[in-house]
Amino acid sequence: MRKSAEAVIIGGGLAGTSICFNLASRGVKDTVLLEREGLGAGSTGKSSGVTTGFSLLLFTHGSESALPISLMAKEGQKWFRNFNELVGAESGFREVGVMFLSGEDYSPALRQGFAKAREMGFENRELSREDLKEVAPHIEPGDFDFLGFEPRSGYGDPPGVAQGYASAAGRLGADISLGNGALDVEVEGGRVTGVVSEQGRIATDTVVVAGGPWNGKLMKKLGYNLPLQPTRHEVFVLKQGPPAKMGIPVFFDLIEMTYMREESPDLMLGGDIAKDENADPDDFDQGTTMEQTRRIWGRLSSLMPSLESAELFTGFSGLYTNTPDNLPILGKVDGVDGLYFAGGFNGYGFKLSPATGIVMAELITEGESKTVDISPLGLGRFAGVTA
Repeated sequence: MRKSAEAVIIGGGLAGTSICFNLASRGVKDTVLLEREGLGAGSTGKSSGVTTGFSLLLFTHGSESALPISLMAKEGQKWFRNFNELVGAESGFREVGVMFLSGEDYSPALRQGFAKAREMGFENRELSREDLKEVAPHIEPGDFDFLGFEPRSGYGDPPGVAQGYASAAGRLGADISLGNGALDVEVEGGRVTGVVSEQGRIATDTVVVAGGPWNGKLMKKLGYNLPLQPTRHEVFVLKQGPPAKMGIPVFFDLIEMTYMREESPDLMLGGDIAKDENADPDDFDQGTTMEQTRRIWGRLSSLMPSLESAELFTGFSGLYTNTPDNLPILGKVDGVDGLYFAGGFNGYGFKLSPATGIVMAELITEGESKTVDISPLGLGRFAGVTA
């Protein structure tokens, strides 16, 4: 491990590896990425990997506050589609489309979100029952008020993307230091001077905290009480038989707050959109409960009858890191020169990861984010973050 570096990135998930690659691509090659376990060992490894969902972002947050992350998601889609050319690795992106089913409660806001997304140049449309038979004949939605479709969206491979970024950064000269967690960030005279890791000290004047659900604990050591809450989310995988044809759209059910997507020709992945259970990232149940599995499985079977005869293949739980406004925190940390933060992605980390690396690298090397203006996503929007 290097004893000094131009920059140190804390965290080997999607955000950290993307930032590391983008810094190296911009000439900051003397960079060390610290990861206490392996690449993607945290939230990245448990991500469902849905790529875009512009219309849902606009529906959830309103057009003004969601603008930065919608633009970041759009940028991310370009990178996933051309990942091999841009990074030299595979993103696993499959453009199967993303569908949204809604009842009367959410349909007015969802229609408005879809309309705003089209104004911004995103491709989507509302589907009739007849349209659905052509797009996804396996789905039987029952009663609904709105059914929207984003044909250019889909899903990808989060661990593969993180590995691809890290490998590319390594080829450019970055040091990917695994099994080497960050213990503390040293600050003297209001600026960063180094990082203490499990394998020793690294002198540096630039640090990016991008450690996913562990970000809050590290930042608290520095006197910052960030409004971050790790939450546990269960995911399970059903084995179908006989194998289905690949190309089934990702499906979000906003009536029962569930989702599903294909995992392979004979596997379907499903989960809950809404249930948030506070968790300690160092001590939480990484399995699933039968109560939750039965509830979601029952709902998905009503939407996709072929799942009634499926078998439970596996299940696991991962972590989101939530903020009060459900928007990520990106930018400089006020009060400490050379300290930057990227986290609180609220389950959007995969779709935003390409742009996260780009905008943070721009901010560090040029003083501002140019691809997307991330100033509305800074820590300054929250009161009382310092101890």
